[in-house]
Amino acid sequence: MIIAVTGNVGKTSTKEAITAVLSGARTVRSGKGNLNNELGVPLVITGDWTDEYYEGGNTFWFWTRVLFFSFSGWFFTRNYPDVLILEYGADRPGDIKKLVQKFSPRIGVVTAIGETPVHVEFFSGPEGVAAEKARLVEALKPIDYAILNCDDDIVLNMKKKTRAKVLTFGFSEGAGIRISNFNYKTEGYMPVGASFKIHYGGEHLPAGRQGFVPVNINGSLGRSQAYAASAAAAVGIALGMNLVQISDSLSHYAGPKGRLKILAGIKNSWLIDDTYNASPASTHLALDALKELPAKRRVAVLGDMLELGKYTIQAHQAIGDLAGGFADVLVCVGARSKFIADSAANQMRKENIHLFETSELAKNKVQELIREGDLILIKGSQGMRMEMIVEEIMAEPQRKKELLVRQSKNWLSKQ
Repeated sequence: MIIAVTGNVGKTSTKEAITAVLSGARTVRSGKGNLNNELGVPLVITGDWTDEYYEGGNTFWFWTRVLFFSFSGWFFTRNYPDVLILEYGADRPGDIKKLVQKFSPRIGVVTAIGETPVHVEFFSGPEGVAAEKARLVEALKPIDYAILNCDDDIVLNMKKKTRAKVLTFGFSEGAGIRISNFNYKTEGYMPVGASFKIHYGGEHLPAGRQGFVPVNINGSLGRSQAYAASAAAAVGIALGMNLVQISDSLSHYAGPKGRLKILAGIKNSWLIDDTYNASPASTHLALDALKELPAKRRVAVLGDMLELGKYTIQAHQAIGDLAGGFADVLVCVGARSKFIADSAANQMRKENIHLFETSELAKNKVQELIREGDLILIKGSQGMRMEMIVEEIMAEPQRKKELLVRQSKNWLSKQ
């Protein structure tokens, strides 16, 4: 069985939450990292490869290893999983259409699109991105399930494009799997995680498959984690699990690296590491987390959001308007982030705004700016390499390979 996840925000977190929910009852394989295209998805299907193997891996020896270990696994160990949980990415028109034709899913999950989706520069506009993402649910059969975000109107409207059974998730009252009572867990100024309830029900449902359960996420922050957990709950319900089983399974979910992860920082500060990637929607969610958590000072370190095409200026200005409304210190990284800085300057003192061309140039200044008790968000697109700043200001840099994204030899050699 293939469970496919797409969207512009939260694909990897949702994939890992689904893995946590299903792992107790079935043998599961989900891709490690960002293997979500025509080459990456087959690597997940054929074996337990990671994107660290794949990075720079278009070599004879890499593909020889793939073929050898994959075929030997099929013919000798015969331990193929019951369920594959795959990310389907869409950088350009036709990407998801190709994936669903080759690897047909039984369950399709769409996380969120947002008003200005990432990769939009390669499409006619946001509607083109949405149409490509909708290919996933269009390919589903009547016996299949489409799991849709009820809080994103673009995603919710995809229910008109599928023959599959539809389950919705989100904070909205109309969501089939509904999130409520969302709160951050803290110990003084130290962020710990998030807690919330997941509701599902109706009188027609059997006992155990209705009502609500508490969910606690440790080590990660943001409403994005609640979205991931509720989408995973919807998958569990589609496959016959009850809420108690789902809640117990989610206790093992901690969120992937670089996605609103809590790290100890230098000078007794705390970091929110959201350096995996950035889009307008995910940056908004990250800033919401920074705004809502207690802190002596809130520091936003924001890099460029890439691949936004004609929407680049307005998207960065909107983020500047948001950050400028509450951040005590703002550090902007990249040519496009100038528009963040300019907009934020309408609400912040200019001496508290700092602008740098690259992460390499910014990291020492960020270290200098930090004070005890600060809460620091670090966020930007993959190409901005914002994890370099996290490495500079984390309390345990010796654990960077364990805690940070993009720590393979191939990535580090590109610095």
